[in-house]
Amino acid sequence: MDFFSGIKFNIQGVFFAVKHPGLLWLGLLRFIIVFILALLFSGMVFFWHEQILSLIWKMPEKGMLVYVWHLVSWVLSLLLAAVAVVAAYLTAQLFFGVFIMDYMSRLTEKIVLGKEISYADTSWPAFFVYLVCQEIPRAVIPMIITGGIMVLGLFTPLGPVIIVLSAISAGVFLAWDNTDLVPARKMIPFRVRLGFLGRTVWFHLGFGLLFLIPWVNIVLLSFAPVGATLYHIHNNR
Repeated sequence: MDFFSGIKFNIQGVFFAVKHPGLLWLGLLRFIIVFILALLFSGMVFFWHEQILSLIWKMPEKGMLVYVWHLVSWVLSLLLAAVAVVAAYLTAQLFFGVFIMDYMSRLTEKIVLGKEISYADTSWPAFFVYLVCQEIPRAVIPMIITGGIMVLGLFTPLGPVIIVLSAISAGVFLAWDNTDLVPARKMIPFRVRLGFLGRTVWFHLGFGLLFLIPWVNIVLLSFAPVGATLYHIHNNR
């Protein structure tokens, strides 16, 4: 039941945001920031793809290896471009995204509850630094676990199964990146919030499953803080 509840709140967040211009523009702003950074990072990779490969494998002077070298160069560039998109997302999260996400969450609470909830008795600059510090483990831990699963797939005969598991784990952690906004704002200790993820893994699996759908995930990730906040409001009621 929690699995389908996760899917419901994810979709519900998008429709809720569309009905409220403030949330709609914030979601579009978040999308634009990530998109521009992804274009910038990926462009740098493709512009210097030959130089990057030359650091690993010097270009042969003649023969078939020259064609192989160019093929490997573009394959490597595609892989690095994918890494660049991830780096763009993480950069946006650390410097822009976490601020926008938190504001979207606050605005959702204000619209639904009719008042703004203050969780932290501290200055805004200090609270912003706190939010950024909370985003670091939320980004690093999923990368380590998901990357470890993918590496494991390279050295076992269960490669295709491992790849599916790594994709699922990425979806779960992306969901948690949004559902953790409200608990982090309440300054609940990190280990307690991590335990919450463990207890609600089926909900996060449903919430994050939609993030694995190409093209659709771009829209859903932009408005995911809304659905995640609606989930917490529903639980508190």
